[in-house]
Amino acid sequence: MKISLLQQMYEDVVGGIPLAKESHHYTSLLNLHVEQPPERDESCNQMHLPSTNDGIRSHQDTDMSDVVVPTTDDISNSFANMNSSFCPREVMLLQLTLIKVMVAKAESQEIEFNVRQKYCEIFVLLLKEAKIDSKLICLLSSDDQLLTHMASKSLASLVYFQLKEENALNVTWLTFSLKTLSGFPVNTHIAECLWTLTTIIKDILKDKVLPKAGILKKLLTPLDAVLEGFYDSILFHHFDSHHYTSPYSEAANNLISFIDLLEALLASRIELELPLRCQRVLFLKVSYVLNLISSSIHYLIKKLFIMLLKKCVLYKSREDAKSGSLFLQNPSSREDMLALSNAVLQVVNLTWLDQIPLGEKASYFGGSEDAQGSSDQTVLRALSLVVLKALEFKFQNSATEAEIKGDFQSSMSQLLIFWRSHMKSSAQSHPVVHHCEWLSLIFIEQDDDMWEAAKALLLIYLKFDRLRHDAADNLSRKEEETWNFLTHASGCNPHCIFLFFLEKIAFDSTVLLDFLISSETCFLEYLVRYLKLLRKDWQQFVDICNHFDTKHSTFQSVSSVKPPHQENQSCMTDESLQNACCEPEPQTPVSFTSSHNYSVFTTEQGDNEVAESNQSNSLICTDSTSLLGSLQSLVDYDSSEDSELESDGKECLVNTKQVPLNNEDETRVRESGCSYTDDKRNALKSEVLPLKQKGSNTSSCLTFIESSDNIVPLRIMLFKSTKCLEELQKAISRLQRRNLFPYNPSALLKLLSHIEKISKNVNPQ
Repeated sequence: MKISLLQQMYEDVVGGIPLAKESHHYTSLLNLHVEQPPERDESCNQMHLPSTNDGIRSHQDTDMSDVVVPTTDDISNSFANMNSSFCPREVMLLQLTLIKVMVAKAESQEIEFNVRQKYCEIFVLLLKEAKIDSKLICLLSSDDQLLTHMASKSLASLVYFQLKEENALNVTWLTFSLKTLSGFPVNTHIAECLWTLTTIIKDILKDKVLPKAGILKKLLTPLDAVLEGFYDSILFHHFDSHHYTSPYSEAANNLISFIDLLEALLASRIELELPLRCQRVLFLKVSYVLNLISSSIHYLIKKLFIMLLKKCVLYKSREDAKSGSLFLQNPSSREDMLALSNAVLQVVNLTWLDQIPLGEKASYFGGSEDAQGSSDQTVLRALSLVVLKALEFKFQNSATEAEIKGDFQSSMSQLLIFWRSHMKSSAQSHPVVHHCEWLSLIFIEQDDDMWEAAKALLLIYLKFDRLRHDAADNLSRKEEETWNFLTHASGCNPHCIFLFFLEKIAFDSTVLLDFLISSETCFLEYLVRYLKLLRKDWQQFVDICNHFDTKHSTFQSVSSVKPPHQENQSCMTDESLQNACCEPEPQTPVSFTSSHNYSVFTTEQGDNEVAESNQSNSLICTDSTSLLGSLQSLVDYDSSEDSELESDGKECLVNTKQVPLNNEDETRVRESGCSYTDDKRNALKSEVLPLKQKGSNTSSCLTFIESSDNIVPLRIMLFKSTKCLEELQKAISRLQRRNLFPYNPSALLKLLSHIEKISKNVNPQ
């Protein structure tokens, strides 16, 4: 009889139908009978309510409400086919489901006020008279995993309801939580307690009306000291124990549940003007986490902690997190970030990264076989970002160059070694020969992380440069060369980083435009800062572009000492640009760091690097279509009717300089079509076209003749990079005129316009 009444009550609640009978009637229906632990009944195997596996409780249970609670249609169909012979377990599951659904309905403004008021009366009776909270706590110790999970969710809902409606903390639940957490490690049955607290915090954070600060303070203040003590107890452990080698053990499950709680506490601290100690402990005692990550604990737990550290340094513990700048306005937040940064850099300098064996890259549906055997790129990026952001924050809080130079050199040395060891070149990729290229290779698959990393290195560069100039008004040429070499050797030169990235996207301005429009990256902030640097540091940008061209234009020279098959003209496409090394060469050796061998930062030169030559009669051909089209932009920005006529992205720079060639008269550089023959680099077959054919849509390539006495600069990289920025400026202007740009880009357009003027005034030689 009771089950049929519960069925009818469920249908009324889901349908929003007012409950007609008195509140005591419904309280008796929802009252749990837990005098004895409910046992599984073999006759209940054909129940239609959803069930979970009976294994160890998973840390994911806190996010399984959509799975466990069935939809209205599913329940209605199930009830229609059920008989009245329900076992006690299934009755209890339906009661728990009803409690959770009713709490959600009571919080919904779409439900009529009198209906919500009725639900509130029922909850008061359940808590005051039926002592439903004590019975739910008893269910948390059940061996039935589904009952335990549902009891945890229902208990969290009721505690949250009391906090919101009565502004009171449930004393029964608080007593249970204090006893459970303070009893660890003697009492190891703690996961359910952690689930409940985590769910309550998340429910508070999701509420758009509730004054979060006051409610969070009321919830966490009584637990503050106990949570910090629990942090010490659970993390100050010997994790080499076999209990932590499997993610399915109780010990591992407790730890994973605690990670979920730490993430919720991290998300909640941004709501309080003065965070509590339990919200700060992850920052102040991060060394426990760092030691755990380098232990022999299961890889899944390591990965979860690494991703949690990444959220710490990015201030993005919630999807709708507030700005990181607001976070850092709080003095305690700055103190916490500095403590975390110092701890991270300290262990990194002690080869901590080498002690973290990354798992294999995760398999994805439709993935290629090349991914097999490679490192987990998600964890690789996360660890890299943690180190870079720690360096950035350490720089922001340092007053002199001497304070940070040692940490910077040592940490970047370790990071470069870490990258090299986990990014093995495949047969299709080229060896990395310049340290500034690592950033785009590591982060190219994750846009938001890439621009956070690029911004961190840019801010480090700017702060370092400012400290140098503050220390000495006039820097000598030797000091400038040493500084330039340091930035390239450590992989943080902003011009190199930007140019390598432009190469990776084939100089496609629409990709940059996608980043600017997206709210998921910090590309706008990065680009504005970089353009300001570019405006005052133009000559170094030009020099680095020339270094790119110099390295890209090295080729097998035509020489009498070469074999006959090597005396043909060679053609290089833009793909060969990736073998560049734009590393400046100082006139004097530089001692990069006292603790690491200098060879760590030297350029790796392999067989693929072609020797430079001063011989004449050499031809270089670049086909810009080799990379164009490799990436598709998200939006076709040239589709509007009044779009300005722009190039199709396939033109190539034509150099019309006249260069002496042996004993002949002056030879004019002309456009030429070029093609390859086979894989063995046979002789280039080129057909010189008339110079007047500038309007042709055919992909063209740059040709120039070089002599030992007069070398004409290519300026390929300078042309393509400035052309990309010009196209970006035009696209933004078009969208702004039509009021289609999501924000006011006036300041950005002003910077881009200034860069365009500078580039057009540059001496072509």
